[in-house]
Amino acid sequence: MKRHTPVTFSDKFAKKVTKLLRWCADTFFAKRYGHRAIVLETVAAVPGMVSGVFMHFKSLRSMQMGYGPKLREMLAEAENERMHLMTFIQIAQPSKFERVLVIFAQFIFIFFYSILYIFFPRTAHRLTGYFEEEAVISYTEYLTLVENGTIENIPAPQLAIDYWNLDTYAKLSDVIIAIRKDEMHHRDTNHKFADEKLNAKNLKDLENGIPDEK
Repeated sequence: MKRHTPVTFSDKFAKKVTKLLRWCADTFFAKRYGHRAIVLETVAAVPGMVSGVFMHFKSLRSMQMGYGPKLREMLAEAENERMHLMTFIQIAQPSKFERVLVIFAQFIFIFFYSILYIFFPRTAHRLTGYFEEEAVISYTEYLTLVENGTIENIPAPQLAIDYWNLDTYAKLSDVIIAIRKDEMHHRDTNHKFADEKLNAKNLKDLENGIPDEK
């Protein structure tokens, strides 16, 4: 499975935060993957929107057009993650406690990620890349449980069939495969953006006679 190896201090920080949040999710939800997805997809929709908004503001301040493709990519990512959430709400109805948890988790993460993106956008993209790596692992585990019969392979919600253009008789396993593919794309996109910012920084440091960041 494709994974990014932390190199810089910022990479290692992002990896540790990701592992901490993964531990929290594993501890709280265990094998309740449908309910885990509801809470985590609520949080997962934050980075794309925050990144897109700040790219938009930066484009306005700099009066430059170059941010358009990345901005649209981030907003599309946020919308895609929102559709993941809408799908899983139909698959695993959240309890009242989980709804409260969603509001709390989203509020805290919006604040944290916004501050991180303002001051350390490269770290923010790397963090999202690591989040998506863990999402791919979680959905792979979920898919395994569905395919081996531990979790019932129920019919896919009509919302998912329409959004991903699935077969009329698509099952939960088909939905998970489609969502996992989305997460792989988000993983690669955010790691790419983080690498681009690192390369730009190293080039600037090289021009100023400063060694590459380690």
